[in-house]
Amino acid sequence: MEKKVKLDTLCIGGTNYKTTLTAKFINRKQWEPYNPKLIKAYIPGNILKIFVKEGQKVKQGTKLLLLEAMKMKNLVEAPVSGIVKTIHVKEGVMVPKNELLIEIE
Repeated sequence: MEKKVKLDTLCIGGTNYKTTLTAKFINRKQWEPYNPKLIKAYIPGNILKIFVKEGQKVKQGTKLLLLEAMKMKNLVEAPVSGIVKTIHVKEGVMVPKNELLIEIE
C-alpha cells in the first residue's frame, strides 16, 4: 500500500478542498507543452542516417534523420525553419521513445 501524503488544501474553481495525494501522484513526470524546436523520437528505434550538421540552416520539411523502428524506415523532417543547434544522437544508436534527437533554434 502506498503512503499517502497530506496536502492541506486544493483550490478548484475558487472552492477549497481538503485532500490527500499519493506519493506516486506527487512524484509523477510533469506535463510539458509541445515545443516544435525540440525534435524527439516518437517511437523507439535505431538512427540509420543523419542528414544535417550542427549550425546548418533548415527549412520546414527538411530531412533531418532516418529512424528505423520495427523494420520500417521513418523519415523525420524539421517541423519549423531555423538553425540546427545541437544533434544529440549518432548514427547507429538505439533511442527510446521521447529521446531528444535534435534541437533547432
